[in-house]
Amino acid sequence: MNTTQTPLPAGNGFLSGTLPILIAAAIFVFFAGLIPTVAQGDVAQWSVPWIPSLGVEFAFLIDGLSLTFALLISGIGTLILLYSNTYLAGHPQYARFSLFLTLFMLSMLGLVLADDLIVLFVFWELTTITSYLLIGFSHTAEKSRRNALQALFVTGAGALAFLAGLILIGFAGGTTSISGIIAQGDVLRDHALYLPIFILFLCGAFTKSAQVPFHFWLPNAMAAPTPVSAFLHSATMVKAGVYVMARMHPSLAGTDIWLWTLTIFGALTAVFASILALRQTDLKQALAYTTLMALGTLTMLLGHSSGYMMTAFVTFLITHSLYKAALFLVVGCIDKSTGTRDANTLGGLGRVMPLTALAAALAALSMAGLPPFIGFIAKELAYAGSVGAASSPVFVTVMALAANALMFAVAGIVALRPFWVAPGGTYTREPAEVPWQMWMGPLLLAGLGTVFGLVPALIQGPFINSTVAGLMGAGADPKTLKLWAGFNLPLYLSLSTFALGLLLYLSHVKMRRGLEAVFTRVPSLDRGWDSFLAGLKALAAWQTGVIQNGSLTFYLAATFSTIAGGLILTMMISGMPFIEVNFEGLTWKTATISVLVAAGAILTTVTNSRIAAVAALGVVGIGIALMFIVFSAPDVAITQLLVETLVVVLVAVVMLRLPAMTRLEFNAKHAAISGAMGATMTVIILAVLSTPLNRRLSDYFEIASWPDAYGRNIVNVILVDFRALDTFGEVAVVVVAALSAYALLRTTKGPAA
Repeated sequence: MNTTQTPLPAGNGFLSGTLPILIAAAIFVFFAGLIPTVAQGDVAQWSVPWIPSLGVEFAFLIDGLSLTFALLISGIGTLILLYSNTYLAGHPQYARFSLFLTLFMLSMLGLVLADDLIVLFVFWELTTITSYLLIGFSHTAEKSRRNALQALFVTGAGALAFLAGLILIGFAGGTTSISGIIAQGDVLRDHALYLPIFILFLCGAFTKSAQVPFHFWLPNAMAAPTPVSAFLHSATMVKAGVYVMARMHPSLAGTDIWLWTLTIFGALTAVFASILALRQTDLKQALAYTTLMALGTLTMLLGHSSGYMMTAFVTFLITHSLYKAALFLVVGCIDKSTGTRDANTLGGLGRVMPLTALAAALAALSMAGLPPFIGFIAKELAYAGSVGAASSPVFVTVMALAANALMFAVAGIVALRPFWVAPGGTYTREPAEVPWQMWMGPLLLAGLGTVFGLVPALIQGPFINSTVAGLMGAGADPKTLKLWAGFNLPLYLSLSTFALGLLLYLSHVKMRRGLEAVFTRVPSLDRGWDSFLAGLKALAAWQTGVIQNGSLTFYLAATFSTIAGGLILTMMISGMPFIEVNFEGLTWKTATISVLVAAGAILTTVTNSRIAAVAALGVVGIGIALMFIVFSAPDVAITQLLVETLVVVLVAVVMLRLPAMTRLEFNAKHAAISGAMGATMTVIILAVLSTPLNRRLSDYFEIASWPDAYGRNIVNVILVDFRALDTFGEVAVVVVAALSAYALLRTTKGPAA
């Protein structure tokens, strides 16, 4: 055992170390000042127009739910930034870490305060990106890169479904305002799109909050530094899915599919994750799986709408944030002091790290649900809600009992063994108490869990009552938090939890061996992830080889086949109007021009000379320009003639670089594609002409072109003003294509045609 303890550096300077702490603390103080307002039942709203044409506003709302989350995020964020400044003191990339962590905090704050669906999604994705940067902070390690990408892919895929769900919610509610949709009551539940909204919405929420079967990415996020893990698991990203389910609870809950889906998936996640937590020897990994248990429990509680369940949800939300952040920071202190997080090695740290041990004990006792801690009250409320559940009370109660008992055992493993059991191995350095910047945060958070348990009225009014009122609406029935509620069934269930949890703790070493033997034989989604990515890459390589084969002829054939096939399929599905063909409007001018165009097109397909083909195409273009003149569109005709002239010049230049043309051979496949494309477009044009023309857009541009854009040439006004960005994009595409063609031609050598 090493006999020296290297002192930790003091910090990382003002800009990267102190300033982020001050910013987070100032945000916390600001939100704390709103507690009296929200406790009275009032809400604070702020908005500015963002996309007025779509009714989207940059809107924010502060009510009981958002204020609870905001205080947790900013308060715990302040302590974690203070902790990080010492934990990572002297790290060469600490400025980058501090920036990412601060952006992560601000992104999560924006998410929980957003009062617009689109704004919420913007911040939703910002949390995904910033968490990816934090999980992969140690980017030189392959494990960090792999796990960061896994978290990004899983939550990003869920975000696509989530966005679709939000769009449908906005469509069904007639607005993107979240508070406006909630105020409409049953509008979403009664809408025909409720089922797709429900599925898409939960895909995003479940992937973000790592519900089974999307649970595997969350424990792997432990590749991040410990302060990130503490923040990620206690108050930020993984709670985002829980937050949106709670936020939309008044509009989406109350149906059978909501009740059973959230209950079943939440219960399975809670129990399954607790079993996996008992299997871990790395303290950080064990805590990661207990986060899954908490997220499953919160989801299960949100499946119901009773006063007990909603009160238990808010209470457990606060409880879990306090003890989980504290325990993660404690594990970081242990790791920093001893150089290990292995439960089999750790022990005997209580005397050398007394303050850290005290923080661990207080947090773990709350996690275990023992009195007089707030965790005990949260557990009692959950049991009261489960036994009185409107559906399947036995299932909910049994699953809650099993998960809580397993949590009791894990709490003992994390907080008892490292400090009060003899060590099972040697340390790489001599243990000693960490600096105050590191033990103060976990001790304060764990102490709050104790104070709130002894005096629950401190959170009853400001947080519990106001949040439950927001979740339940007019029929809100928040329950009173009591440390002692008498001899009742929830108390007996708590006593059963303690007895079963103690038994599990005493036998956890043997159980761990058995679980290890079982789970090594069971297929793992995490192990399958690498195989999935390998298969995806192989599929992409095969697809690229087939599609990007270097043949321009193949590209053109594939493009036009897809267009023709898609148009034909669309016509078959949607149905075609009756097409009436008559030649009453045919004149000798249009007939002559049509024959000219047809002759040019035919000559293009049969000639062996590139010059003749270019000339024939020019004939087609000139014929189209003449048709524009006949129908009184001289400006379009001039544009067409200029384009044709430019094409002839460019093609003539290109021909100087092309090899000689071989003898033309008839290709039946290409002829079929061309014929199908031409026939399809002809049928579509005839169908359009046979259908009454909707002049809504034409009338709009005729009316608005001069007052809004000061132009009388409607076509030019549309191109330059109304769709200026589209035109700019098209010009950019043409420029890029021209530069690419020029680069290719410079590398091509061959005799002139």
